[in-house]
Amino acid sequence: MNDHPVPLAPAEIRKLRRALLRWYDQHRRDLPWRQDADPYRVWISEIMLQQTRVAAVLDHYARFMVRFPDVQTLAAAREASVLAAWSGLGYYHRARRMHQAAKVIVRERHGKFPQSAADWLALPGIGRYTAAAIASIAFGEGVAVVDGNVERVLSRVFGQDESREAAWQRAETLLDRRRPGDFNQAMMELGATLCTPRAPQCLVCPLNAWCVSRGAEIPREQAPRKRKELGYALARKNGAVWLVRRSAEASLMAGMWELPESRCNGDKPLVRLRHSITDTDYEVSVHAVSEFAGEGRWCSRKQWERLPLTGLARKILRRLAAESDEAFAESKIQS
Repeated sequence: MNDHPVPLAPAEIRKLRRALLRWYDQHRRDLPWRQDADPYRVWISEIMLQQTRVAAVLDHYARFMVRFPDVQTLAAAREASVLAAWSGLGYYHRARRMHQAAKVIVRERHGKFPQSAADWLALPGIGRYTAAAIASIAFGEGVAVVDGNVERVLSRVFGQDESREAAWQRAETLLDRRRPGDFNQAMMELGATLCTPRAPQCLVCPLNAWCVSRGAEIPREQAPRKRKELGYALARKNGAVWLVRRSAEASLMAGMWELPESRCNGDKPLVRLRHSITDTDYEVSVHAVSEFAGEGRWCSRKQWERLPLTGLARKILRRLAAESDEAFAESKIQS
C-alpha cells in the first residue's frame, strides 16, 4: 500500500500530471476524432461514446461523418435520415437531441459553436460531462471531466469510494490547466485501457506511484443478466421485405422500423442470433412467413438500408443478406 497523504501535496500533483501526460503522449489510441480539435467532430464523437464502447462507435462514426460532414448538413437533414445513420448504436434519444442541437447551432447561433462548458449546457442533449469534455478538448477550457472511467481511476488512486460531486472536485484539483483537453482524455484513456474494472494493469500504470489501492479493491457483485427469447417474421416479395413501424408514442425506439414480431413455431428458423442490450441477453429466431398482418410497407434492400431501423432489425437483415442472396430473392408471396 502507498502512504501518500490525501489530498496530495502540490508538488506531487505536478509530478502526477507530468507522468500521466507523458504516458498519454506515448500510448494514446489513434482514434479518428483525435485527428484535430474540430468542435463538430469532438461533439459527435462524445455523443456517440455515451454508454457505448469505442469499438462499436468507430464504424458508425466514419459513416456518419461521410453522410453529415458538418453541422449545417446535419441541421438540414430529416430526422429519419439521422436515425438511419445512427441505427445500431442504440439510445436513439441521443441522436434526436443531437439533431435538435445542430438546428439550434445553425439557426440561432449562425453556425458558431459554444466555446465554454456553461454555454454547451444550454443545448439539447448536453450534460455536465459532455459539456466539459467538448469545451476542454476543442477549446482548451480548464474544466475537468468525470465519467465512469475517471471515477474508477480516482477511487483506486485515493482509496476512497467518493460521491460523484466529490469526484468532480478532486478531478478539478488534479487537472493540468495548460493541457486540459489532453489531461481529461488521458484520465479517460487510462480507465478504458489500463485501470479497467476487472483486470487493472497496475505494473505499467503511470499513476502506480500515487495509487493507494493498486487495483486491490473488493470486486462489486454484478447483477445476473436476464435472458429472453424473441421471434420475428420475415415476409418477402420480389426482393423486398415487409417492415412495420413502432408507434411514435412507444417508450423505446419510437418511430423506428423493424420486422414484425412473431411467436416461435416448430419450423426451422431462417436464422438464429444473439443480441444484448444493457442487462439482457436475447435469443432471437427469424421464421419465414407467407402471411402478414398489420400496417407496414414493402422495402427493398436499398430502401431499408436508409430507414431508421432498430439495431436488432438491421443486424437481422444484414445477417440474412450476408448468408444468402436467396433471403431477398423473389418469393411466392403475392400482394
